[in-house]
Amino acid sequence: MPQNAARRDPARRGNGGASSGRRNGPGRRSQAGRGSPGRSNTPRPPAAPSALELALTAALAVPAPPATTFRELGIPGPLVSALAQRGIDAPFAIQARALPDALAGRDVLGRAQTGSGKTLAFGLPMLARLSGASGPRREKAPRGLVLVPTRELAQQVADVLTPLGRAVGVTVTTVYGGAPMGRQIDQLRRGVDIVVATPGRLIDLLDRHSCSLARIEISVIDEADHMADLGFLPAVSRILDDTPAGGQRMLFSATLDRDVDKLVTRYLNEPALHAVAPSDEPGVAADHQVFVLPAADKVAIATEIAARPDRTLFFVRTKHGAARLAKQLTNAGVPAAAIHGNLNQNQRQRALGAFTAGHPRVLVATDVAARGLDIDDVGLVVHFDPPNDHKDYLHRSGRTARAGASGTVLALVDPAQVREVARLHDAAGVTPVSHQVQTGHHAVREIATSGTPVPPPPATRPAPPEYGTRPARDRSPRGGSSRGGPPRGGSSRGASSRGGSAHGAPSYAGSSRGGSSRGGSSRGMTQYSTSSPAAATYSTSSRGGTAPNGNPSPGSAPGGGAQRDAALGGAVASRGGSVRGSRRPTRPRPELRQAG
Repeated sequence: MPQNAARRDPARRGNGGASSGRRNGPGRRSQAGRGSPGRSNTPRPPAAPSALELALTAALAVPAPPATTFRELGIPGPLVSALAQRGIDAPFAIQARALPDALAGRDVLGRAQTGSGKTLAFGLPMLARLSGASGPRREKAPRGLVLVPTRELAQQVADVLTPLGRAVGVTVTTVYGGAPMGRQIDQLRRGVDIVVATPGRLIDLLDRHSCSLARIEISVIDEADHMADLGFLPAVSRILDDTPAGGQRMLFSATLDRDVDKLVTRYLNEPALHAVAPSDEPGVAADHQVFVLPAADKVAIATEIAARPDRTLFFVRTKHGAARLAKQLTNAGVPAAAIHGNLNQNQRQRALGAFTAGHPRVLVATDVAARGLDIDDVGLVVHFDPPNDHKDYLHRSGRTARAGASGTVLALVDPAQVREVARLHDAAGVTPVSHQVQTGHHAVREIATSGTPVPPPPATRPAPPEYGTRPARDRSPRGGSSRGGPPRGGSSRGASSRGGSAHGAPSYAGSSRGGSSRGGSSRGMTQYSTSSPAAATYSTSSRGGTAPNGNPSPGSAPGGGAQRDAALGGAVASRGGSVRGSRRPTRPRPELRQAG
């Protein structure tokens, strides 16, 4: 057998295929995988918890601190006032636990779920520390860094920190892909205190020497487990390597799997451990259902559900799938927006803003955007495509039933996906209600009519009559007549002329097609003829001109060429030029001619 036959033979690859229970000869490995005899569907034994996991579990047993205020925790007065203006008076659990150590300058490792208040847990110590620093800001050299996995999360963190920073003189900017890099470079060049960034775009700016991390005093890694899911940990490691080793570092994550614990061990120095019990795991409190349906009816049933009066959030796996489903729903009469990685940040923000306002009521999103969405009053989350794992299922589902509100999570499953989705539910600790449905099923109609109707959009003011239309142009001559009428200071063919002037004012007489010039006519040319410094006549002829001898040149209009004198009682005529319809043709006075 050739040496590379094992690469082509499925029996020699660890592909997880089913094993027949017999060996394939002496020394050969079974189909269950390399060096793993036995059945392939035997679940792997759970890995032993790391020392950090055990320490965080022990931190859960620490009694919660007594009820306190931000001022008692050591937050500066201006920040306390700024928080009170936004209706934030009491700290959340993770904030009350982590703020004292973070304000003291210690490294912090926090475990808390999405929506638990982590942003203020690391943001307030960062603002307090940087507000007390002296010296001007330096170009391209921020002093605080927050790393997040998605654009939406970066913008949300900046939206929380920016108004608070304004109260203490600390500036915040964002750096993420999908937005113009030139603007971000310009902001860094002007000097900022805190940068909220996604790893990829920040590395691009570091490679361009448009940003320096040499002055970073405090670094934060938020949603570290999601960073690991997206493969960002090597980029995070490179970024942290560029920051000073003695700076304060904080890391917040829901779990410590997928090498997050290695990140903690390498970059955090004897961190203070704080954890909040995941009793209110996002998405678990919702009503979970499964619709098993024929694959051919999936879009039709999704359309029927999307027509409900409340906000509905669909999740799909791919960018093209998001765009396709949004288009299918819209074409079926249910307006829908989509957010995915192929859209720039402005497009994503517009779609999110419109969905938040409730117009449209349907949004289709990919898994990458699942953690970054922070939208209240989402009554239904639909898993149009199954998520990759139970963590993604919970993060998707956590967009509804927030802050004690009710919500429904629905999975649309075709028969081939039933077992896969059942395993996801088991791992997530969810027991859904399952229905075999088709279009028009009573369970589908119940979902399609559920929810609180979204208020209609506010009435817009009627557009003024001239809005969007250009008013008709007055073609009648000013100070004269149109073609065939009696001229008042001259008439024009198809255009208005301005004739007649008072003392010291110019007189305008013109036509639309041509102008007179010395020795002949020229289309579009205008001749300037003055009789004195106090008066001037600007005239154009319709098609022809007048030669120096006073005779009409070829192409001039019939009737001769002259305009009525309009200044100081003297007749001032243009050099040649005829105006059709003139009743009093006069010969130009030679003494008033001006050389062309």
